[in-house]
Amino acid sequence: MSWFESFILGLVQGLTEFLPISSSAHLRLTAAFAGWHDPGAAFTAITQIGTETAVLIYFRKDIARIVSAWFRSLTNKEMRGDHDAQMGWLVIVGSIPIGVLGITLKDQIEGPFRDLRLIATTLIVMGIVLGVADRLAARDELGGKHRAIRERKTLRELGVRDGLIYGVCQAMALIPGVSRSGATISGGLLMGYTREAAARYSFLLAIPAVLASGAYELKDAGEGHVSWGPTIFATIIAFVVGYAVIAWFMKFITTKSFMPFVYYRIVLGIALFVLVGMGVLSPHAGESAG
Repeated sequence: MSWFESFILGLVQGLTEFLPISSSAHLRLTAAFAGWHDPGAAFTAITQIGTETAVLIYFRKDIARIVSAWFRSLTNKEMRGDHDAQMGWLVIVGSIPIGVLGITLKDQIEGPFRDLRLIATTLIVMGIVLGVADRLAARDELGGKHRAIRERKTLRELGVRDGLIYGVCQAMALIPGVSRSGATISGGLLMGYTREAAARYSFLLAIPAVLASGAYELKDAGEGHVSWGPTIFATIIAFVVGYAVIAWFMKFITTKSFMPFVYYRIVLGIALFVLVGMGVLSPHAGESAG
């Protein structure tokens, strides 16, 4: 991988990680369209450490409060009813599905799941799911002529059942094209949470999963499967761009609809199907050296 490739891929990772359009799919597609080798699951996992570092910094006050309350709840029974302490447990519970499936499906994640036809399918299907979830949220928030405004749930109402459902949604993002934020935010909206609550828990839930995945894949860099220099460079670029994107996105979702992302996903998925069908792109483009 050249330094120019690592710069572009780091830029793509930072721009797409927090948007509901799938960063892993865009890394895969960027390489395919440019005629580069597929950067691979290991490269994706390591560069995600950069974007998750942006999450750690952006939500540093929330994270510090949650971690502190969680540790104190281990020895102080009175703290176990504290919302922040409960959030610590819920993040742990919600991380179980992706941890189990990530290890179980490792070979599929690094192989068959990177087929461009599968990516096109997940882009379209999850785009439709996000669109339905967004419409339901808008209906509750705006009401209508014969429909009263319905109050949506906040994170203070999050329980173990919903936490596990969020976790299962996050695990779906092991397939490129699904999108970690897209799946978890859609799940949250469908369960009746506000846009801000769904996005905030989505980002907090991703922290242990992404950091663990990146640390696990670091061994591939040591074995020569990933170039250290370009990968670190891409990770730094992803961090800088990712921080700017997450700050913008958290403001965007408070007043705007997710529909622009829905349309984008569907159009991109259809275009990808057309290009593969016409033979312009191979469904396994770049995988020979992946």
